[in-house]
Amino acid sequence: MTDATRHRYALAIGTNRAARGIRKAEDIIAAALEAIQTQGITLVKRSAILNTAPIGPARRRFGNAAALIETELEPNELLRALKAIESDFGRKAGRRWGDRPLDLDIILWGGGRVNQRALTIPHRAWHQRRFVTEPLVAIAPLWRDPLTGRNVRQIAWYLRKR
Repeated sequence: MTDATRHRYALAIGTNRAARGIRKAEDIIAAALEAIQTQGITLVKRSAILNTAPIGPARRRFGNAAALIETELEPNELLRALKAIESDFGRKAGRRWGDRPLDLDIILWGGGRVNQRALTIPHRAWHQRRFVTEPLVAIAPLWRDPLTGRNVRQIAWYLRKR
């Protein structure tokens, strides 16, 4: 019998609306991380929460964080698990960049790249969003983007200078 392959992922976590009767962003993110760990996923590290202004039509400020996880789940399996958790927290399909109780995105994967209709890793816009790079640089500063070869610290530094 061989050991199953463990994959490491970097996730972005965001919220700006109550979920499951929980109102505070830090409590929603903590509950989401607990839910993630019930799916055969190990939480390796998490960032502090960064409060940011919304992008697009959302009206409320967001609480954003990043997490490093390990799991035997392949990228598409992880995506399905994360979407189920979002749904359990009350997320419904709707307007892009709207208010939401929970947003879980796969940002980076230790296996490199995925380019499919339903899933792209690295996340298409992660390197343009400080609300993703700032929490991520706190927990994985040397993780390299497989597309650019730059590490998270370099990408975060560039965004700060813009």
